[in-house]
Amino acid sequence: MSILSRYLPTPEALQGHRWLRWLGPALAQPHLWRISRRGLSMGMALGIFFGLLIPVAQIPVSAAAAVLLRANLPAAVGSTLVTNPVTFGPVYYGAWRLGKVMLGEEVEAGEQPPAVPTATGPGSTGGEAEPDAGWWAHTRAQLAGVGKPLVLGLGVLACGVGLLTYLLVSWGWWLRVRLQRRRRLKAAAQRAGQG
Repeated sequence: MSILSRYLPTPEALQGHRWLRWLGPALAQPHLWRISRRGLSMGMALGIFFGLLIPVAQIPVSAAAAVLLRANLPAAVGSTLVTNPVTFGPVYYGAWRLGKVMLGEEVEAGEQPPAVPTATGPGSTGGEAEPDAGWWAHTRAQLAGVGKPLVLGLGVLACGVGLLTYLLVSWGWWLRVRLQRRRRLKAAAQRAGQG
């Protein structure tokens, strides 16, 4: 697991992160930094789940969930990068299409999601948020613009990919341990045969 350790954030980096300082002493718990089968599987699943499900504050939410569920904190934080500026568009478009299919709505070839509404000033209409209405009102207006298909698609995608991640990482860990054990037994049998 030393190869994996090189790619995960260090305890110092996460404890000094401005969005994670509010977790305070909880970040010092040793089990959050240990690389174990369950901790790594759970951490990666949490990070991917929240990375896909919510567009903002993915790192602090996945870190808090990792602390609560005793998962590997660096894996939870690092795997939120499943959505980034490069993957954000395709992931959200795919989730919107999945949601439309699940809701039984027709998906036309080349159909695009509705434009996300933006506030244009005091005279804006159509349920759009006013510029000074705050972050939450603006977010609600954006979600209303793309609607139920996106929310449903993101929920299903986040749950499915999160569960699949947990199973694959756990299975990969089990397979790696089994192969290592088999190699050790084979090497021991060869040494015993030579002696």
